[in-house]
Amino acid sequence: MLRLIPFFTTEAKLIGALKRGESRAHKVIYERYAGKMLAVCTRYCANRADAEEVMLDGFMKVFEKIEQFREDGSFEGWIRRIMVTESLMFLRKAKQWRQEVSLDEVIVEPDYEWADTAVNENDLLRMVNQMPDGYRTVFNLYAIEGYSHAEIAEMLGISEGTSKSQLSRARLLLQTNLKKLEQETRSEPYEKAYRKAAS
Repeated sequence: MLRLIPFFTTEAKLIGALKRGESRAHKVIYERYAGKMLAVCTRYCANRADAEEVMLDGFMKVFEKIEQFREDGSFEGWIRRIMVTESLMFLRKAKQWRQEVSLDEVIVEPDYEWADTAVNENDLLRMVNQMPDGYRTVFNLYAIEGYSHAEIAEMLGISEGTSKSQLSRARLLLQTNLKKLEQETRSEPYEKAYRKAAS
């Protein structure tokens, strides 16, 4: 739970102090949002060390560009957009998001009949993080951040067709891994029973 320094009794006062460059406000902002923003960066940068570096760069941008924040919107949402942008800049420099891109392959929609399978949130996040960088980037931007394919194409410098193709392959890969997990989970009781009977 966030323990605000007493004189920052509202978010508006905290933002005001940040705009005045007060170091105590920097500390409170970091403590309040670091956990959430590291999670955002980790979805794009599978390597935790890279995600931490991107997050720190993101907070530096937050502090540098605080005057650009319009206080009629969500402050957390504004910070989140900066973190996503920083993550994409990192991937662009590393050219990782270009991996697995092919314009020639046919887009195939996955079969969702298996979708009622209960899956642990941690398992799902692990599967997304293990995707190739190109798949993971488009999947996060579309399915989690809510960007359109046109917006993703502009952000990444790719065509809308490539964005759709990457998303389709990401979904297919996720479907395959979820099916494997489901089969493993369903087979566990039988394996335990077999081992017990064989002992």
